[in-house]
Amino acid sequence: MNDFWIWFSTGLQHILDVNGYDHILYIVSLCILFSFNEWKNLLILVTAFTIGHSLTLAISILDVLTIKQTYIETLIPLTILTTCLINIIVWRLGSDQQNFKGKTYRLNYILALVFGFIHGMGFSYLLKSMLGKEESIVFPLLSFNLGLEIGQLIIVACTLIISLFLVRFTKIKKPGLVLFISTTVFGISFLLFVQRLNIII
Repeated sequence: MNDFWIWFSTGLQHILDVNGYDHILYIVSLCILFSFNEWKNLLILVTAFTIGHSLTLAISILDVLTIKQTYIETLIPLTILTTCLINIIVWRLGSDQQNFKGKTYRLNYILALVFGFIHGMGFSYLLKSMLGKEESIVFPLLSFNLGLEIGQLIIVACTLIISLFLVRFTKIKKPGLVLFISTTVFGISFLLFVQRLNIII
């Protein structure tokens, strides 16, 4: 149980760590488009992301696929930029917002799965550095991943709750909130991308 808590808490702290805010920004940008009554669509979207990062977390730990960390760290801001851009397009260019937003769901699911692959590689570097000479990686991998999932759900819940509070108890409307969050996160992620791109170059 103690070993489980070590790996679980490591995964939980890793995704909630403000110093690793790129993962937090991605989940926020993924969720901000949705409201509580759209929880089924959001659940499918988050599940697609979970499947993606769980698969690459596993194959990276098993050394089936290895990609240089600096490349992955540079790609992660691009996943956030793309997601924010989709959010902005949905609310700015959709003449019939509900119809237009519905058409983007399938694209969002595919992108969430693909982007999950990239974030999973990002998660794997910490776990691989901690494994050392562990005889079995199955237990640490599952415990670490469970911690990631709980942390992810905490971010999703906080995003929905704060969004609901702002829309219901202030003069902020949902489209305005989506645009504000998406453009703000877009700007932060762009700076992060440029910073990490400079390291590669």
